[in-house]
Amino acid sequence: MIVKVCGMRDPDNIRVVAEQVRPDWMGFICWPDSKRYVATVPDYLPPPPIRRVGVFVNPTLEEVIDATQRMGFHLIQLHGSESPAFCLAVKAATGLPLIKAFSLSCASDLSATEAYLRGEFDGNAQTAAADYFLFDTRCDTVGGSGRQFDWELLRTYHGPIPFLLSGGIGPDDASRVQTFSHPLCIGVDVNSRFETNSGIKDAKALIPFTNTIQTL
Repeated sequence: MIVKVCGMRDPDNIRVVAEQVRPDWMGFICWPDSKRYVATVPDYLPPPPIRRVGVFVNPTLEEVIDATQRMGFHLIQLHGSESPAFCLAVKAATGLPLIKAFSLSCASDLSATEAYLRGEFDGNAQTAAADYFLFDTRCDTVGGSGRQFDWELLRTYHGPIPFLLSGGIGPDDASRVQTFSHPLCIGVDVNSRFETNSGIKDAKALIPFTNTIQTL
């Protein structure tokens, strides 16, 4: 399974997590209202094979393009109320895979994904508005609440777009992830519950968790 460590900002911490934890994806929040906001390009960025994910909340297309060029993102994550049309515009402008996040508190919230399963036709093939979904906990903030939603809600999700689990996943949840089974679940997104301070991740806690998850 994919492990995405999100909310990275400090160059020294980025280096430690990249070298010691070796997550598959590393997320950088490009939303000024976040306390984990990456205002400037860090002095150190993770090298391949770690993939950099730019995380945005209701940005303009120009903001996404500019940050992607400066940070060298490999994927784009949209965590706001972005429309399917905007997602398609981002994909066309950047040429990158797109993750669309959804906040869940009940099974009916999954209906919001339906519009993103459709996209535009390119010849005989239809391009969906997102390549991946990310399911997070509905809260007053935009992610980073440290709270979990009921993963059983996802039993009613039948795809076809694969997804990552997010929302309050912490060091003690590796076994819970192991026992969760869904054919379209391809990974987990972790953030606040692995922090020692805002934007600073605890590598010692991440190492055993990541080693367990990546073997699934």
